Amino acid sequence: MNHPDKHIPAPAGQERILKITAARSAVEEEALLRPFGFKGSHLSRLWQTAVQLKSDNGHTAVGLGVQSVLWSDPEVCAAHSETAGNTLMYDITRKALELLEGISFTHPMELLDTIFDTLYAYGQRITGRTDLRRTFVLNALVPVDNAAWLLYARENNLTGFDAMVPGSCRPALSARNSRIAAVPVVGYDTPDDTLLALLDEGHFFLKIKMGHPGAPADMLEKDKARISQIHRLAGTRDTPETPDGKIRYYLDANGRYPNKDLLRQLLDHVSAIGALEQVALLEEPFPEHYEAGVSDLGVRIAADESAHTDTDLAARIRMGYGAVALKAIAKTLSMTLKMAGLAHREGLPCFCADLTVNPVLVEWNKNVAARLAPFPGLQTSLLEANGHQHYKDWDRLCSYNPAKDASWTEARQGSFALDEQYYRESGGIFKRSEHYENLFSR
Repeated sequence: MNHPDKHIPAPAGQERILKITAARSAVEEEALLRPFGFKGSHLSRLWQTAVQLKSDNGHTAVGLGVQSVLWSDPEVCAAHSETAGNTLMYDITRKALELLEGISFTHPMELLDTIFDTLYAYGQRITGRTDLRRTFVLNALVPVDNAAWLLYARENNLTGFDAMVPGSCRPALSARNSRIAAVPVVGYDTPDDTLLALLDEGHFFLKIKMGHPGAPADMLEKDKARISQIHRLAGTRDTPETPDGKIRYYLDANGRYPNKDLLRQLLDHVSAIGALEQVALLEEPFPEHYEAGVSDLGVRIAADESAHTDTDLAARIRMGYGAVALKAIAKTLSMTLKMAGLAHREGLPCFCADLTVNPVLVEWNKNVAARLAPFPGLQTSLLEANGHQHYKDWDRLCSYNPAKDASWTEARQGSFALDEQYYRESGGIFKRSEHYENLFSR
């Protein structure tokens, strides 16, 4: 197959056809400081996955992912040990690489569409679950997708995130924020002194994990007690970042509430303690099979796991969901761009949620958040980033980031500051990480 000179960028709409000649993977385990509780369970370790793709032109690219079996499919998590669940997800990553060797493509989003159905069927078979959540497969595909985007960029001599975004998705990512609100997570077991330290650091938008372990009635009482405790500590804090000067709460129930009646009991309690006006978001209160209108609940309901794909998001919009969590680091950049485009056309606010990812992947997520319109009621967009709260050796992971010394990698006074250099360098995602590259030289 003949190709034009590899140093000449392809004109818009004339991307080169490239062939994947080699596809390899590697994995590293990272321990957490303490068990991280959500969805009624806990995680203690996270697998960091890496994929290297090589093209017939000799270009190589390494993409990263972080596996979260509990987030992507709690039923798979409950049926297996942490190691066994992670092994199943990693098997899907490796199966994807088998499918990719020898395949030709022009665009990463086309690549994802080509292999997803086959991989979903494979995932159903190895997990023994016909109802396997699509997020389980998407989570497994993040390092593959990221590697494909970087390979595509190198083949077409693209050096910036904006240049990679397809024209149909650019209206959704047309903002250029100078700041992004850094959203930390407050888990079931986050100590009071840690929460107070987050407030002292200037964080003004807190993600609070609801849906405690136990039967629905027990969960509700634990959730009531938890929000009361947090509101006692944060409710009187002042911030210049919101119109009324009060901290905002982002409640994440992770699909644990079985119906609207039980959720209303939680919201009645939140109202009774004077905290309802500070709830900016309530994310994923119901199991995804519970399809009910949510516009009558009195708070903005956001979709996350239930919106596996843009098709799922369209269904949630029809139910009255008022926001969507974008997760390029959990559902792939390719799927995220589709969802962002749909949300923009429907006038749905977006924000970026974390998967407790490593510093390099934070920057992939940040590239999306940097270009989203400010969240309603704020002058900034939102980016959840909680890896520094949970990894046992966060500083070592930071050393693997080729942009580790850049000012935009650390939040100050509750926000990430983004300057012109940030946008020129796209947060450093096009730079090669010596550590992750070396995983493939052994």
